[in-house]
Amino acid sequence: MKYLHTMVRVLDLDKSLEFYCKHLGLEELGRYDNEQGRFTLVFLAAPGQKEAQIELTHNWDPETLGEGRNFGHLAYEVEDIYALCERLMKAGITINRPPRDGRMAFVRSPDNVSIELLQKGPALPVKEPWASMPNTGHW
Repeated sequence: MKYLHTMVRVLDLDKSLEFYCKHLGLEELGRYDNEQGRFTLVFLAAPGQKEAQIELTHNWDPETLGEGRNFGHLAYEVEDIYALCERLMKAGITINRPPRDGRMAFVRSPDNVSIELLQKGPALPVKEPWASMPNTGHW
């Protein structure tokens, strides 16, 4: 058995691609448009890690997506959690669980998918503004 990907439904494909690619740094590996089925699949992965993909599924017809409890979150290891969180905040993305411990943070995609960010290696030294920043919403 081999892990292939995790599928996440998205409402606005362009907005989701901006979040995952521009802000998180994932790369688009492939795209499949199905006219008959009225959907688009886009496969993404962190640079150099095509073996761990996320599949964005965009159904062309309007729908409402709920927040299912059967799915927890996606997790990515990052080089500098403080720098990434600062860049995300400057882009208008809410840091739901700030990296107070220098090791872990949570954000949400445009479709409310929880994304865990984990510092590569040991935790960074605790520093402001992160140390005293409160949680926002939930993750």
